[in-house]
This record gives sequence, C-alpha cells and structure tokens, in this order.
Amino acid sequence: MLQSSAPTQFAEITYPTSDGKPMAENTLQFEWIVLIKENCERLFADRPDVFVAGDLLWYPVEGHNTLCLAPDTMVSFGRPKGYRGSYQQWNEADIAPQVVFEILSPGNRLKEMAKKFEFYQTYGVEEYYLYDPDRNDLTGWLVGQDGYFRAIEEMNEWTSPRLGVRFCFNDGSLTLYGPDEKKFLSFTELSQRADQETQRADQETQRADREAQRVEQLMAQLRSLGVDPDLS
Repeated sequence: MLQSSAPTQFAEITYPTSDGKPMAENTLQFEWIVLIKENCERLFADRPDVFVAGDLLWYPVEGHNTLCLAPDTMVSFGRPKGYRGSYQQWNEADIAPQVVFEILSPGNRLKEMAKKFEFYQTYGVEEYYLYDPDRNDLTGWLVGQDGYFRAIEEMNEWTSPRLGVRFCFNDGSLTLYGPDEKKFLSFTELSQRADQETQRADQETQRADREAQRVEQLMAQLRSLGVDPDLS
C-alpha cells in the first residue's frame, strides 16, 4: 500500500547575515562597489518594486544555510524595497536577483570566481557583470534561452537589457551611464550634487520670501495712501 508523503518540514534553521568576509579588500574595489550600488539605487528610487543591495547574502534554496553568496551589487525586479538581513529567495516570491555585479580585487582566485559564475548561472541570474578595476577589464554574461550564460562579445557601448545602463570606455576608462544618459557619480559627487540642490532650493525659498515681503510693503504703502489693494 502506497503512503502519501508529508510536505517537507524544515527544522528551525538559522541563516547567517554575514559570511565573515570583508566587503572590499582595497579602496579602489570599495569605490567601485559603492559607485554601482548607489547609482542603481538612484536609478530606481521611484520604483517600489525594485530592490537593490550591496554585499547582502543571498540564499536561493530553503533549508540550505551554507548555500549562499553575497554579490557586490544585486538588483531584484519585482521585489519591494526595505530592510533584509539576507535575501532568502523562498520569501521573495522565489524571485532571484536578475542582475549582479562583482568587482575583482587582487585577492580573488580563479576557483572562487568560477564558483560564483556557476552559482549565478544555476540559480537564475539573467545578467552578470565582472569588472577588474586594476586592469580596467569588464566582462559580461547574458543568460540564453537554454538557461546558460553567453559571454557578451563587445562590452564597449553595451546597454544592460534590465537596467538600461550603458557601459562605455572613454579614453580607456570605464564610465557607466543611466537610461537618462547621466553619468554614474561617485558617493562624493552624489553628496556634492545633493548639497548643491539643497542650496539651490534654499536660494529659491529665500527669493520667494523676499518677493513676498516686497509685495507686502507695496500693499502697505497703498493702504497708507488710502488705497485698498484688495479692491483693485
């Protein structure tokens, strides 16, 4: 007599929020990680259904708390923004990050990068970009209909299908542009631009206040002459 199998039940499993590894090994790698992550956040700031994270552990399979990776930057379309200790795919409508970036450092080993390539291909990444800032070398892969990565033959002027981000080598150095053709800015440049926007807004407020005071003074002068400006 056949017996029906009960649904798989997972014991209480802890999914660590850190793998104990540093996010970056040097300042150049860190700068590129921040550049890409923060600018992707900016691109999709008005999209509540796009989640962007940096160095966040991604667990693709429930019950397997050692099967994980922390992409330098990942973008998940169809998932809400908000805090996460880790990206547990079964709690994310089973949506894998569609786009991931890795920034190489001198300490990365071929075996480690091969493992990441296999992981991203196996668990549903659509676009994978690997950049070596020391050598200024960018490689990209796009998943094919068969589920396997295909190398993007020419990365110069390549535009990401998902992000709309264009990769361009200007005078030999890599520059990224958003769909609005605005260049990706460093954290310092973004902060400076925010400060400039704040100053501009403050100046506009001050100008409006001065104009309102001038109008009020004119109205007071008219009243002193016996003219009611509210009736004119």
